[in-house]
Amino acid sequence: MAQRYVRIQTPEGKIYYGLLQLSRGVQVLDAPPWLGGQPSDKFLEPDNYKLLAPVTPSKIIAVGKNYGKHAAEMGTPVPDEPLLFMKPPTAVIAHGDEIRYPPQSERVDYEGELALVIGERCVDCTPEAAQGKIWGYTIANDVTARDLQQRDGQWTRAKSFDTFCPLGPWIVRELSPGGRLQTFLNDREQPVQSSLIDDMVFPPDVLVAYISQVMTLLPGDVILTGTPEGIGPMQVGDRVRVEIEGIGSLENIVTLRQSKQ
Repeated sequence: MAQRYVRIQTPEGKIYYGLLQLSRGVQVLDAPPWLGGQPSDKFLEPDNYKLLAPVTPSKIIAVGKNYGKHAAEMGTPVPDEPLLFMKPPTAVIAHGDEIRYPPQSERVDYEGELALVIGERCVDCTPEAAQGKIWGYTIANDVTARDLQQRDGQWTRAKSFDTFCPLGPWIVRELSPGGRLQTFLNDREQPVQSSLIDDMVFPPDVLVAYISQVMTLLPGDVILTGTPEGIGPMQVGDRVRVEIEGIGSLENIVTLRQSKQ
């Protein structure tokens, strides 16, 4: 099994990066792993931490319509070059946290995706150089208020609500491009989304290189690589689970967002 890098919080509120063991205990690292963190002498037992999102990015860059069949189901052609948008870091939540359904929307969709974690500063990279800037891989759900996306004519509001970027549960260093991405709703045995990762129009190295021509990528930044066909709405009370072979599964429940008084 590939090493699983996690970010955790103790009951006292201290936050650490670490290596998840088969026992579910965590070997704590002395720094984020992409910054050279090494194992320390601190070990946390399984009942002595909470799993957090595995990274705190300075920015999240997402790619639209990066699977041909998804572009078709949206009624649009495959883009000639990567279609970029951004989600704020405040949208990030961890495995097991609640996706909060905002009152402004009447349709909120799941979008299961592979996420890349950048390990080194990346500016104007070639695809060959960009591959070396990808430190690892995790799972994301690019939650989207579909009705607001269509109403606004651009995607910022629809993609940016708090809790609209579940991320995790951990990061792995290696991933087979032939791995399968699947999304499941509740207890249904059949996935609502299922695609091979290498069905992407633009593969990860091309995406990182393209984005680096626009903006500087920093260690810990996250790139969402697009969702396959099969997007659909979630309802309050639904459980959505995104699985990627070689990583694991990211599961969250949908609750109603309460208005602030």
